[in-house]
Amino acid sequence: MADADLDVVIRQLARQLHTGLMTRAKERRDRFNGLAAKAKSKETAERFKMMAKATMEQATAAAKRLQMSADNVADSYARSMRLAASTPIAVKAEKKAKDKPAKKTKKANAKKAK
Repeated sequence: MADADLDVVIRQLARQLHTGLMTRAKERRDRFNGLAAKAKSKETAERFKMMAKATMEQATAAAKRLQMSADNVADSYARSMRLAASTPIAVKAEKKAKDKPAKKTKKANAKKAK
C-alpha cells in the first residue's frame, strides 16, 4: 500500500468504515428484534421494533454521508495531484553575481587622508 495513491487508500478506508458501521448497526438491530421477541407486552415489542428500524435508518444515512465525504476527499486529492503534475515549474533565472568593489580598510583610508 506504500506505492498506492492516497485517493485509493482513502476509498479503501471508507469501505472498511462503511462495512464496520453497517455490521455494528445490524448487530444492534438484531439485539432490538430479539428484545422485541422476548417482550411481555405488545407496546414494548412495538417500541423495540421501532428502535431496530430507526437504528438501521440512522446507520444507513451515516454510512451514505461517510461514503460521500470520502469520495469527495479522494476526488479532490486526485484532482489536485493531476493539477500539480500538469503545472509547469517556473525556473528562476540565475542572477549573475556582480563584482562588488572591495571594502576599504582603515589603512587605505589613513593613506588617503595624508
